[in-house]
Amino acid sequence: MSVAIAIDGPAGAGKSTISKAAAKQLGFIYIDTGALYRTVGLAASRRGVEPVEGKEVEKMLASIKVELTFNDKGEQVVLLDGEDVSGLIRTPEASMMASKISAIPAVRAYLLDLQRDMAKKGNVILDGRDIGTVVLPDADVKIFLTAAPEARAERRYKELVEKGMDVKYEDILADVKERDYNDSHRAIAPLKQADDAVLADTTEVDLQGSIDLIVSIIKERT
Repeated sequence: MSVAIAIDGPAGAGKSTISKAAAKQLGFIYIDTGALYRTVGLAASRRGVEPVEGKEVEKMLASIKVELTFNDKGEQVVLLDGEDVSGLIRTPEASMMASKISAIPAVRAYLLDLQRDMAKKGNVILDGRDIGTVVLPDADVKIFLTAAPEARAERRYKELVEKGMDVKYEDILADVKERDYNDSHRAIAPLKQADDAVLADTTEVDLQGSIDLIVSIIKERT
């Protein structure tokens, strides 16, 4: 019998990094659902479609193909019309576009079945904004992973600087707070902790400590 783990939380909480590491340690498949929204956002950007134009975005969905697959190392690869865009969707601009695009009901409906189908592939960990509340309401374990905005912005800042990007901490903090507001106030599937989710606050915990915390929660409940 397969096990499905839902990990939700705000932007910059380290969901992808922590979930991926936890999945590897547990022998689970890791599925980054946020990458799907980033990919749809990238498609909109390339076509000059503004995310506020819901009808234009809905038209666009009929002409694109978004896929999640895995390479020979077991790493997730995101395809947009057959092109590997895994690296292109990891910019602050893509993050903000994903937040805006995810507020469109048609986009969420477009990606819902894809996410649920992926969850049936075995023992999986899915992370996102509404996995435990909407996508997998019957998940075996639900975790709400968070940290203070300042801590999340600092981590993101260091990550981007290490990649050689010219960024400012203040700008990233502003982006984090804006995305928090957008994600928690959208009309469709707003970001919130599921009633039966375990709260995991990593403000004062380093990366390895965060991974250990998530693994221990999953082991305790499966």
